[in-house]
Amino acid sequence: MNVAKGVETLELTMDMMGYHTKIYPTLLWDKETVILVDAGLATSLSEIQKAMGQTGVPFSDLNKIIITHQDLDHIGGLPEMLKSLNYQVEVLTHEEEKPYIQGDKPLIRMNSEKITKMLSALPDDRRQQMERTIKETKPYEKAKVDKTVKDEEVLPYCGGITVIHTPGHTPGHICLYLNQSKTLIAGDELDVTEGQLFGPRPGLSVDETTAYNSIKKLTQYDIETAICYHGGIYKDNVNQRLLELAKEL
Repeated sequence: MNVAKGVETLELTMDMMGYHTKIYPTLLWDKETVILVDAGLATSLSEIQKAMGQTGVPFSDLNKIIITHQDLDHIGGLPEMLKSLNYQVEVLTHEEEKPYIQGDKPLIRMNSEKITKMLSALPDDRRQQMERTIKETKPYEKAKVDKTVKDEEVLPYCGGITVIHTPGHTPGHICLYLNQSKTLIAGDELDVTEGQLFGPRPGLSVDETTAYNSIKKLTQYDIETAICYHGGIYKDNVNQRLLELAKEL
């Protein structure tokens, strides 16, 4: 769906643990640069290629990928994507996410102790679904990160992209503010459910208190549109809604 000039959300299907839902990577482009924000699942490559083609921006023109954080629905497709483009793509992420994406550290949610504890608490049918999901995601290969970004850094692409470090969901989670269109790419820091904007989904953050407190940083920006990886586009007085969420902390 078109958000602004050179800004398009790609609607992809996601099937995990028996649940069918949508995820929304974002495509950004201008005359010099084509950027994909987040790379979907390991099974998402063909869907991304098709979705980009429908926007009129060929997949072969992709030259940068920005990763908001290390979760597998954001990085699962990255290794295969880089292979298909012969690694002629620059990968950017926050410095705290780099070792996980590169395989120097195990992904936080794939910690064996946490997985064992989580599985033991699930009923049999859900446990079997989760075990299948874990088996499917283990083949994730490491992917090289070419550049790390910092809080409040302005990337000189597509009219200027301000990096906002919003830790909590994961240590190096980032949001991106598109200066030209006043659009926020929120990653998993915000969520749209039944048409309303909320903070991070309960139970899914490494540090929930920090994740919710990170919403306060977003109130410093004039935001007309928020793009949430889960839930898609939200435009209904974003600034006011963020202030409401910040007051609830």
